Amino acid sequence: MSELISDRSRRWAATMEGFEGGADDVTVAHQDSRAAIDVAGPGGVSVARSLEEREEQLDALLAPGATRGHGAGSRAREEEPDQFRTCFERDRDRILHSTAFRRLAGKTQVFIFPDDHLRTRLTHALEVAQVATGVARAAGLNVALTEAIAIGHDCGHGPGGHASEEALDPFVVGGFDHATWGADVSLVSLNLCAETLDGIRNHSWSRPAPSTPEGEVVSWADRIAYVCHDFEDAVAVGIVTVEELPALVRERCGERRGQQLGSFINAMIRTIGSTGVIGMDAWHAEALAAFRSFNYETIYLRGPSRQQASVVVAMLRELVEYFAAHPNLIPDVARRGAAPESPPLALRDAVSYVAGMTDRFACRSAVTLLDWPIDQLPNGIDR
Repeated sequence: MSELISDRSRRWAATMEGFEGGADDVTVAHQDSRAAIDVAGPGGVSVARSLEEREEQLDALLAPGATRGHGAGSRAREEEPDQFRTCFERDRDRILHSTAFRRLAGKTQVFIFPDDHLRTRLTHALEVAQVATGVARAAGLNVALTEAIAIGHDCGHGPGGHASEEALDPFVVGGFDHATWGADVSLVSLNLCAETLDGIRNHSWSRPAPSTPEGEVVSWADRIAYVCHDFEDAVAVGIVTVEELPALVRERCGERRGQQLGSFINAMIRTIGSTGVIGMDAWHAEALAAFRSFNYETIYLRGPSRQQASVVVAMLRELVEYFAAHPNLIPDVARRGAAPESPPLALRDAVSYVAGMTDRFACRSAVTLLDWPIDQLPNGIDR
């Protein structure tokens, strides 16, 4: 076996224990590591040695009205605070490592089973986080809270994009909304702070306004990000061309995604800096609205998109009905080892299970369990 191990692998394995550092009982990553900092810090600013010190340092950087984190945060179940991380940093980390967030890699943004380089729901969330934290950092808002809301804002989405909301609507009292579902179902096990859940629950413009300025920044960032990147993806696959973009949009925010994002982000920062209001000046907001309207007409509501959505709706509804009738096939229900579920609980479990599916798993489940014709699946599924 040893002769099959390459020299490269041996060199990599030789670094397993790291290297002896300059200080006693310290291991460093590189044999020639020399990076170090002054732990006392210039001007009396020292390295934080407790959560309280970190909170004090961050508080000095935040604008009046920005959201402060305190201790373990306001959570449904009380916890002990972390030694160093703020409550919102813990929320961000929990979401980042959650199954609900990872599954976004297999969920539709615009195109089901996208080609290389096209967005998924996960890359959309990351781009929203970039836009939102760019605004929050410049405006003196809580960056950790902003990022936590941004990366978690779409964790309630089902497979197939917004078509899943139409599909699951009849099975949920009051209708299925990915924003509320994400906060109240998909992420509930993480015991997130109230401010984080509020921002996720209310990020959609049709919902009540979030209770924090950070939440409102994410509401804007979501729209800015998807308007720009959905157009770029549509151009990449030949659905639209740059020349078709309304002149108002091209003149005010440019033709390329980088120009467009920069225009809208900078407009928000300037507006917040001059008025204190979380918003965008009317000149740029008009361009963003025209951009979004163009996307709706030429991308989201075009014939193939509507046809694809109708297939997804029918498939997901049949899956929910199947699992409601066979709740023992739902992993969480099987693990509980409970008696046969009552119809309302079985239906709730079925909706939760189907909503959590990736596009590919939903399609394969339909083929396996429902004998769904493969040729009726959305384009792109393995056949």
